[in-house]
Amino acid sequence: MYFFFNSNKKFFFFTLIFSTLISISANSWLGCWIGLEINLLSFIPLISNSNNLLTTEASLKYFLTQSIASINFLFSILLKMIIMKNFNMNMFLIIMINFSLLMKMGFAPFHFWFPNIIEGLNWFYTFILLTWQKITPMILLSYYFNPQFLLIIITMNIIIGAIGGLNQTSLRKIMVFSSINNLGWMLISLIISENLWLFYFILYSFLVMIMCFFFYNLNMSFMNQLFINNINFIIKLNLLINFLSLGGLPPFIGFFPKWIIINFLLINKLYLLTLVFIMMSLITLFFYIRIIYSTFLFNYLKMKWFKIFMKNNHFLMINFFSLTSIMGMIFSTFMFL
Repeated sequence: MYFFFNSNKKFFFFTLIFSTLISISANSWLGCWIGLEINLLSFIPLISNSNNLLTTEASLKYFLTQSIASINFLFSILLKMIIMKNFNMNMFLIIMINFSLLMKMGFAPFHFWFPNIIEGLNWFYTFILLTWQKITPMILLSYYFNPQFLLIIITMNIIIGAIGGLNQTSLRKIMVFSSINNLGWMLISLIISENLWLFYFILYSFLVMIMCFFFYNLNMSFMNQLFINNINFIIKLNLLINFLSLGGLPPFIGFFPKWIIINFLLINKLYLLTLVFIMMSLITLFFYIRIIYSTFLFNYLKMKWFKIFMKNNHFLMINFFSLTSIMGMIFSTFMFL
């Protein structure tokens, strides 16, 4: 991890970690807000780079959107401290706080900043933004939410995350819309149980880490690089396994938490919501398979401009992760029989 940082950025990286711990361990809303602000002010120096206009633009956009969400959050918690007994006002404040936290995570319909910012980041900061930066708002959302309001947001998130990735050629934007879709699954798991959310989040972070590590080592940012470059067949197979696991196709390990959520929805007779979840997952699998289809079938050697070499230790690591993705679901199924 340290090869991503110079000595000046290590301090901000550790501050980023501790700011999350401050927010989730605070005993007041004001303490949570302070942790969110420290998190914001420590992430911006990490992603900004004066030699790269894209990262500078991304850091400025990130600062503006997160500042708007923080101002809204601060206004809501101050209003909550002043007005505590009025039920109608209290319901309005719940929705205001939820709006602020959803905007911080990049939930639909507040997701417009998310794809633009992530285009200016490298793969490591893409991984941080897709995973670690979601921890604090998700945990704060679990303290104070309106289930009926969140079900509408979840449905919107699932649909936008699936349909938005169909016309993308950038691998980062595909990962973003996949993240928006998975955030809907995470939020429904948070409503069901915090333990289920934690399991889903750890598994999702593991799969995103594999994909970001994969694309970082292959130095790829767009779909056409996957079939223009001369990639080993085993690497293509690993890519197929991890994409299908991220999409939640059985018997890969990414299907396991989605299986638990679908069972819960069916038990509670939420058939329409279950249908939306399953159909949108099929759409996400479609644009994953479209990438793999191009990678496997465009095999005309005159099209291969560059030959990709990968270090042995990185290659073995990706093989291990892919094997874990295949075997994890099989072992977990036997555990619950």
